[in-house]
Amino acid sequence: MPQNVKGEPLKPCCFEPRTGFYRDGFCQTGPGDHGIHTVCIVASLEFLQFSAARGNDLSTPNSDYNFPGLVPGDKWCLCAPRWQEALEAGEAPLVDLDATHLATLEFIDLEDLEAHQIPRKD
Repeated sequence: MPQNVKGEPLKPCCFEPRTGFYRDGFCQTGPGDHGIHTVCIVASLEFLQFSAARGNDLSTPNSDYNFPGLVPGDKWCLCAPRWQEALEAGEAPLVDLDATHLATLEFIDLEDLEAHQIPRKD
């Protein structure tokens, strides 16, 4: 069973829009996932603008990849290196740690992810 960055079973990131490299709602990775789509984010307008400026327009739909285009508030499995790049630029989006795959820690420090985690609704 895939694990999240907390060492617990990986929870789904989002089914609407359906996300993940495998479009199964989970931020899983495996052979062929060269982008390492393992970070479950909550898209913000600032991050979407940052990503578009870096050549990765996440707001525009692309039917070739079954991609609906994101709007602020959408959850999405983002490439770990892109999140790290956004962090270094001061534009890192919030992260759902429960739905962020353990493989993310090969690219990003847990402390950085924890500093950007979605606030708990306890």
